[in-house]
Order: sequence, then structure tokens, then C-alpha cells
Amino acid sequence: MKSAPSLLLVVLLACTSQATPETLSKIGFGSCANEKRPQPIWDAVNALGPDLFILAGDNVYADSGDPAVLEESYRKFGEVPGWAKLRSSCPVVATWDDHDFGANDGGAEWEGKQAAKDAFMNFFKTPEDSPLRSRGGIHDSRVFGPEGRRVQVILLDTRWFRGPLEKLSAKEHKALKDAKGPWNGPYIESETGDSTMLGEEQWAWLEGQLKIPAELRLIVTSIQAVTIDHGWEKWGNLPRERRRLFELIRTTGANGVMFLSGDRHTADVSKLPASTDSGPDYPLFDITSSGLTQGGFSRERNRYRVGTADPFGQQNFGWITVDWDREDPAIRMEIRDADGKVVREAATTLGELKAPI
Repeated sequence: MKSAPSLLLVVLLACTSQATPETLSKIGFGSCANEKRPQPIWDAVNALGPDLFILAGDNVYADSGDPAVLEESYRKFGEVPGWAKLRSSCPVVATWDDHDFGANDGGAEWEGKQAAKDAFMNFFKTPEDSPLRSRGGIHDSRVFGPEGRRVQVILLDTRWFRGPLEKLSAKEHKALKDAKGPWNGPYIESETGDSTMLGEEQWAWLEGQLKIPAELRLIVTSIQAVTIDHGWEKWGNLPRERRRLFELIRTTGANGVMFLSGDRHTADVSKLPASTDSGPDYPLFDITSSGLTQGGFSRERNRYRVGTADPFGQQNFGWITVDWDREDPAIRMEIRDADGKVVREAATTLGELKAPI
């Protein structure tokens, strides 16, 4: 049984890009945990004993900029027994999505975002003098493990700086469905305008993070980065920003990148082929796990889906294992249901996540 970590290890959001010696072999992650609903799924997570757990957003469903409402939502979440057990037994890192940001599908225009940030920082016990409190957004990064086994966790903020999205009218939605078949969601990709996903401050920060030495890089983005075949929030709503993301991975020479995403109330595994959409010369996986309490779409087109099964539309969490003892470390990506059963999976190696020399 693991001993309880120090406060420094539990509250990883308080630090930025600092290395810790612990090797990560078992990494859990998930999103969409409505504090108003039962959360038995934590029993399955705890039974597996993760070395790290990543919250990928919608950690509470406050949907408010009222500090009292936000505080109450986090209080309820903090009192969930399974979550409390996990938080006391392994390190936790987190980013947010729209419901803990405070506004459904909200972005930079949301006037309650500072109150939401304060509540987020308070819940994760970020020190009052941390630079994370004084800058815009909540993006953060951490490196775990010794040289040769380093895992970098990059937590993006896809809310604080994000510009407006192009929304379909009812007539346009019908025309799109007639042309493309079933189309879920109100948004469509737009090459016009100057909307940003991350904002220039965060883009510059991300470039620096991708240059930090690491063998495996987990980029946590609350919304999906790879799939483009639905009309809900995704990087594909802003195609130039999506290409910029993939191109930045290529131009910085960052190997070992994988995306972890949430938001969708469904689970899926996507794989972008090498050199697609300005991306690097190796495939990019996007493992979507959502939600810890939420269920949703069980049928949806995804040209980049791994395997032929439909997305998993019941409660789930993500699970990544790394076998560092192999000459070419093996990586397993799994979606597990509320009982801990594997329902979707994929595999790769660190060697496959490197550009050819």
C-alpha cells in the first residue's frame, strides 16, 4: 500500500516544470465528474493504484461565476469518499473545462473566469504566492521520473484565452446534416477571423515546454485535438490553431507526444497519421475519457478512430501503462468502465512516437 505523499507532491499545480524522481508506470485520468451525482467509479480507480491521476476538466459542474456556488461545488466534490481516498494516496494534477470554468462553452469573454480560477486554485491548494495565481489562465506543466524515463505532463488551458467560435443557425445545421449525414453539435470550423485557442502568452509558454527534455509527453487538452467529425467543441473549430499546435510539436522536435482529452461525455481513441495537418513525422494519439459520472454519445463518426468499435458512451476513466523495462518502452492506452473493465484500447511504443532520424 502506498504511503501518503507530501503536500508538495499532492498539490502539483503549485509548481511549474520541476522534475520529480518518481517513475510513472501507471497513469489514470478522467473528466466530467458531476459533484451532484454518485461517483462509485473511484473504487475502480483506487483498486488499480495509479502513480498519478490527471483531471482533464469539468471536475465540477458549477456553471457559475458566483464564488459561493463555486466553493460549494468543490466542497461537495472534495467530500466524495472515493475521490478523497485517491487524492490522499497519489499525486493529482488538473486542468479545467467549461463547467468548472463557470460558463457552458465559455471562453475569454466570460466575466466570471477570475472567480472560477480562484476557486480552482483554492481547491488544489495552490500557494498564495505562486506565480500561477498572478498570471492569466491555469496552464501548467510537470516532469516526472529520471532521465530515460521522464514523463512530462502539460496541462493546457483551452478556456481563459479562447476566442469566439462560429455557430450554426438552425437552417445551416439542417443543410450540413443533409450534406454530411448525422452531425451532432452547433459549431463548425472557421478559417476566418482571428480567434485563438490558447492566446499568445500560452502559445509562447507551450513552445518552451516542448523544448524541455522528456521521453513521453502527455498534453492534457480538455477538448479533443485530433478528431474533426463532430460539431461540438474541439480544436477543429479553429483549424489554423489546430495546425499551429501540430506544427509546433514538429518544429520544436518534441518526440513522445500524446494527447489526453475529455469534455464529450463519451470515450474514444483517435490516431492522427504521421505528417498529417502540419503534424510531426510520427502518429499523434488522442485518448478521450469522459465522463467519470456522465454518459453520452455511443455513435459518432471519427475518421481517425482506432479500431471499428463505436465510442464508449457510459461512465469511464482512462488508464495508461508504460513498460519502461523493454528496450523500446511499450505504452498501453485503455478506456475502462465503472467496474474497471477494459472497453477500448490501443498500444504503441516510444520508438513509434519519434520522428525518423
